[in-house]
Amino acid sequence: MLHLTKVAFGCSSLEDLCARIEARGDLVRLTTRYRPKRHDEIIGGSLFWILKHKLVGRSEIVRFDEADGGRTDIVVRARVIATVAQPKRAHQGWRYLEVVNAPRDLGDGAEGADDLPAALAGELAAMGLI
Repeated sequence: MLHLTKVAFGCSSLEDLCARIEARGDLVRLTTRYRPKRHDEIIGGSLFWILKHKLVGRSEIVRFDEADGGRTDIVVRARVIATVAQPKRAHQGWRYLEVVNAPRDLGDGAEGADDLPAALAGELAAMGLI
């Protein structure tokens, strides 16, 4: 399995990203110019969101669809799962992310982390406290 990374353009916080994604229904379509060559390996993986030079959350990739103008839609579930904040430089478009390099979900092994506001949990994770 393989993942993708993408900048959460225009979002100021993880809460902003979650609200924007979850307001769009059950599935969200993100249009890109090119279909990833390794798209078969990515289905079932995640799209990891970059916010302020950190991977902060992920959304499950359901499939790839053809879009207008020869473009491709990356179809993801309309749910953002907070992850342990991990430094990642911003880039245009998307990039591959190997499973071994993907951050773990914030609640995995961090007792009580699911009860924290996402922004606070992200700050604590960045400091290595959770």
